[in-house]
Amino acid sequence: MGAAAAEVVAPRPPSGKRRSTTLRFLFELEKPDGLLPGTAKLPPPSPEPEADSLIDKIASCHRSFTFAGAGECEAERDAKRERLVEVLGAVRSVGTAGSNKGLPLDHRVMAALLRMVAANIFRSMPPSAYPPLPPDGLDEDAPAAVLAPAWPHLQVVYDILLSVVAAADARALRHHVDRAFLSSLLALFASEDPRERDRLKTAYHQLYSKLTCERAFMRRSMATALLRLAYEAPPGERPCGAAELLEICGSIINGFAVPLKEEHREFLTRVLMPLHRTRWAHTYHRQLAYCVLQFVHKEPGLAGAVVTGILRHWPVTNCQKEVLLIEELEDILQVLEPEQFQKLAVPVCSRIARCVSSCSSQVAERALYVWNNVRFLDLATSSPGVMEKILPAFVASVEGNLERHWSKCVQQVTASVKALLEEVAPDLYARCAADLAARRSEAEAAAAVRAARWRKLDAAAAAAK
Repeated sequence: MGAAAAEVVAPRPPSGKRRSTTLRFLFELEKPDGLLPGTAKLPPPSPEPEADSLIDKIASCHRSFTFAGAGECEAERDAKRERLVEVLGAVRSVGTAGSNKGLPLDHRVMAALLRMVAANIFRSMPPSAYPPLPPDGLDEDAPAAVLAPAWPHLQVVYDILLSVVAAADARALRHHVDRAFLSSLLALFASEDPRERDRLKTAYHQLYSKLTCERAFMRRSMATALLRLAYEAPPGERPCGAAELLEICGSIINGFAVPLKEEHREFLTRVLMPLHRTRWAHTYHRQLAYCVLQFVHKEPGLAGAVVTGILRHWPVTNCQKEVLLIEELEDILQVLEPEQFQKLAVPVCSRIARCVSSCSSQVAERALYVWNNVRFLDLATSSPGVMEKILPAFVASVEGNLERHWSKCVQQVTASVKALLEEVAPDLYARCAADLAARRSEAEAAAAVRAARWRKLDAAAAAAK
């Protein structure tokens, strides 16, 4: 060793400064990685004991409790919830550290967490707690919401899932969240507990934001679930999760680039528009109308297909749904250009005019209030030739309401609308009223002729006896 040391330190640097001849320096020259010659490389350090302890605690939370069985021990349920809360605190602390210092969530811990989440939330849904829908309408005695008895555990598990998704980066999520996990997560939207669906909505949306490579698959999965609701769901079965899925879709549609892709236009015409046909449309109509309006905002040329789809699925006896569709049509009219309104004015206004004379006071009032919309009034009066096409139907409905509608409130609103129309187009209104009176006179004369013929036939039959 001394000869080797002398051999190493003999050359002097040009600066004349003597190099170190310490034992550590000589060892480093023999083995640059700091290991002595002939020694094996040390194994990697063992995992942190805190991570092993956390994984063991996560594994102890796999057992599911139904909160309904008589054989379940309350102390064990409470103990599991305490462990879940401890796991949640540990995950949140790691996520906070990761956001500040760049420390990722350990992959072994993440795998254990997602296995525990799957063991707790992926389950078969119990039979519906809602009674079957009666054939004549909605069941007013049905509960407003059905709450899951296991929510004390499920709530913490969903918080753990949200914390994992928030703390992990996209690359780590791609290694641990596959399509089977996403499909199982989507199936949970059938839960009747609104609290669970709300957490699911947040988790699924966050996964969509991070898993860019799976976005197309997630969109197709949501479209399939919505199509099943529109075409395959039993008529009396209350749909769950449609509002939450449409809320996610609304956020996604808001981020679509213009011009829209063909697959996005097909999603509007083949998925969103058929959702207007179900008898449960009132439970998710606000989210559905937002999605449709976003498409019209991005491409106004789609307004014709949207209006045609709404009119095609117009209800016959569902007054609540009629009110909602009138509101949706009014929102679409807000973004139409005069050229588009001229093409759609006749079918839209004909439907609204029929709603004005509806026996339902709610439908009639809502249709009459369309004339209070400043944008609709401007489009109707400024577009050339539109008033001549749409006013006759409104005049017939207005005059009919004033004569025979049962609701005094509807008659008052109708009188206000008549005064507005006479102020906007006095000559045209008078001409339409005169034409209406002439048609009524002709109809009364034809009815009198038919009645006289029937009397003659009755007389002839009586004489033949």
